[in-house]
Amino acid sequence: MRPLIPRSNVVSKFCNNSPSNYGSTIVRHGSNINPDNRFQTIKQTLDYEHLDDDDLAVLGNAPEVPIEYISDSSQSVVSENQSPDIPFRYSLNPYRGCIHGCSYCYARPTHEYLGFSAGLDFETKIVVKEQAAKLFRDFLAKPSWKPEPVIFSGVTDCYQPAERQFRLTRQCIEVAIECRLPIGIITKNALVLRDLDLLTELAKLKLIHVAISVTTLDAQLARDMEPRTSIPAARLRAVEQLTAAGIPVRLIVAPIIVGLNDSEIPAILKAGREAGAISAGYQLLRLPHTVLPVFEEWLQRTQPLKAEAILNKIRSTRDGKMNDATFGRRHSGQGVFAEQVRGIFDLFTRKYGYQDDLPERDMSKFEPPRPKSGQLFLF
Repeated sequence: MRPLIPRSNVVSKFCNNSPSNYGSTIVRHGSNINPDNRFQTIKQTLDYEHLDDDDLAVLGNAPEVPIEYISDSSQSVVSENQSPDIPFRYSLNPYRGCIHGCSYCYARPTHEYLGFSAGLDFETKIVVKEQAAKLFRDFLAKPSWKPEPVIFSGVTDCYQPAERQFRLTRQCIEVAIECRLPIGIITKNALVLRDLDLLTELAKLKLIHVAISVTTLDAQLARDMEPRTSIPAARLRAVEQLTAAGIPVRLIVAPIIVGLNDSEIPAILKAGREAGAISAGYQLLRLPHTVLPVFEEWLQRTQPLKAEAILNKIRSTRDGKMNDATFGRRHSGQGVFAEQVRGIFDLFTRKYGYQDDLPERDMSKFEPPRPKSGQLFLF
């Protein structure tokens, strides 16, 4: 991996939620820490014993960390998933790491495979698959490929702020149009509307689903929890405009954090349905591996009066633990609070007329891409 164009301050250029949208408070990162990488034997411990109280107060205000783009030389861009509780098999991820900075993001531990941290590194060291579109075309050109929907993105958000500069998601959508391949998009960023022209073309061919994640309707809570993504109102406008263009939209309420945003489920579902979402789903908060210390630090920092009560409720949904990776219940949890969430969600999806599923995508139109050379593949 090699550095790409350095950016000393991407907040002012790429952040949808600039400070002017939220008053005088400057938005920085979802994580103020870099927890130890579980795969590395060398650990760093900060020693503040030689500092006085004034120095510690200064350190407590985490500085803005520049965002670094790093070139990824991977030879593949499509991943195959075999999890029984994920409703798709193939996903495409143009970026590793995510500038959105969501404190709860389950993808954070994937950065540790690269030698980085799941904390600040995940938000500020963004690995960019510059050849994503070419790799996607090569993948679809394999004679062994049998057309199935490919989901953008299964891990980090394909419309994170880096997409404004690199446009890799758009290039990959163009490949899908060329090949008439059914795709799905999962995002929490209204930047998806930039590609409305391409998505509309796919919709006419019955080849596209879009899922928009809305975690809260409270702009302040969203700014705290998801500092560099679109505000809730912008996401709902995206649902509305996508729907108006004939694109089937699914609303995702994720993650639901009991004691923090679970009370908003009815209001979020109502707003999503009014905006035009056809179906809806949810996921309970997951805290695998090093997501846990990042989330706990964020919770204590931003919700100090609620933190212990929220952590206790999370344990109650995970059989007394902070996380449960068991297939079949890792997304929905168990126990009284988990059952309440499930019951409320089911009640209000029925009340507001959500369908169980989005319309079927058409698999029959797929055409393998012709190599740029014009010569067909032999193997």
